[in-house]
Amino acid sequence: MAGVKSLAKDTVIYGLSSIVGRFLNWLLVPMYTGILTEAQYGVVTNLYAYVALALILLTYGMETGFFRFVNSEDCKDPMRVYSTTLISLATTSTLFVALVLIFLGPLSDALECSSHPQYIWMLAVAVALDAFTSIPFCYLRYKKRPVRFATYKCLSIALNIALNLIFFLLMYNPEIAEGYIFIANIIASALLLPLLWRELTGFKWRFDWPLLKRMLSYSWPLLILGIAGNMNQNLDKILFPFLTAGQPDSMAQLGIYGACCKVALVMMMFTQAYRFAYEPFIFAKNREQGGDKFQAYSDAMKYFVIFGMVIFLTVMFYMPLLRNFISKDFQSGLRVVPIVMIADLFFGIFFNLSLWYKLTDKTIWGTWFSLLGLVITVALNVLFVPTYGYMACAWAAFCCYGVMMLVSYFVGLKNHPLRYPVKRMAAYFFGALALWGLGSMVEFDSAVLTMAVRTPLLLIYILAILKFERIRR
Repeated sequence: MAGVKSLAKDTVIYGLSSIVGRFLNWLLVPMYTGILTEAQYGVVTNLYAYVALALILLTYGMETGFFRFVNSEDCKDPMRVYSTTLISLATTSTLFVALVLIFLGPLSDALECSSHPQYIWMLAVAVALDAFTSIPFCYLRYKKRPVRFATYKCLSIALNIALNLIFFLLMYNPEIAEGYIFIANIIASALLLPLLWRELTGFKWRFDWPLLKRMLSYSWPLLILGIAGNMNQNLDKILFPFLTAGQPDSMAQLGIYGACCKVALVMMMFTQAYRFAYEPFIFAKNREQGGDKFQAYSDAMKYFVIFGMVIFLTVMFYMPLLRNFISKDFQSGLRVVPIVMIADLFFGIFFNLSLWYKLTDKTIWGTWFSLLGLVITVALNVLFVPTYGYMACAWAAFCCYGVMMLVSYFVGLKNHPLRYPVKRMAAYFFGALALWGLGSMVEFDSAVLTMAVRTPLLLIYILAILKFERIRR
């Protein structure tokens, strides 16, 4: 249980940079949707889908690879692993920016930004900086310095938010419009280099080519997994303009979908914070002897589901308040929120299940699972988006992650001795859904009255958890 408490503590601290940071960015959504048109916000949604994919390509699984090799029993010099990883990502990130600048014209045309090519190169530089600085942040996680990790992240996020407020509220020019978001992004990403200076100096930079080949051999399946996983998350936003081509409100519909997904972002924020703490936790725990580590892994999964469903109920019960965080022009898409949140929960469970193939160096399994999910995502989007629009995007994500979760679980039963309390987790999951259904029947003209009636249902769920898990403090 001590290991799970440590994981929970680190998750909370990492959450300062992930959950709180994203929450503050989330608070910008009312400003974006109040100033920008649906089509302009659709451009932002579309380009950031490409940015997310580029970040996966530029880190190519080396974050997990770093944890795997720096924690390996034969690792005698952790700094050699660290510096080799840094040099590798610095080289590839620089090449990426150079290629984008060389082919800026064709890229701008392909991404329908020929009138604003500066959007492309600004995002390219920002994502290259983020890819490189991801390794110093991994090093902080390895050294168990979550406070410093959170401080650096929060400072970058604070600058990004401050610049957005200055640009949109004090300096707004309609000719730049959504471009202010990208300008703030590149400045905030550049700030990370001086902040991480202590993590980038004070040691001898050494490049170990044989070590890098071993790391790449371990990480390339994770790259495919990452690409497929990222495409599962963002392919709908990339494909949407193509699948709805010819429809006059195509980009506007994408903007509505992107804005409403921000309301559901709280589940993804929780999952992201958990992931930051979980990977170093499982690799460090794996070095211990005895069966206690398996109990720790099992408990971690159970409490992930519990907290995930508490978050789900909180968002859904207080939707009469949360819906006001986006402009009324965008609120027609709020029906995607529960679907997207459960999809994100399924993805978090899938991430928990990934420990069996990461710890046994069978990362190729993660690739197969993600590719299966990608096939489902592509098929459902291509078949149903032209007819049902963004609702098909939400259900495609739900089906994709649901299938990945189930297949990973049943394959893992045959490859790893770990067993989870499935019946109890299922009871917590479906119990929360039942309470949500009951709460959905309560709807008054007054938002305050609606939330006041729903709140006891949330408290009942939490108290039931405390009783069944015998949590006294």
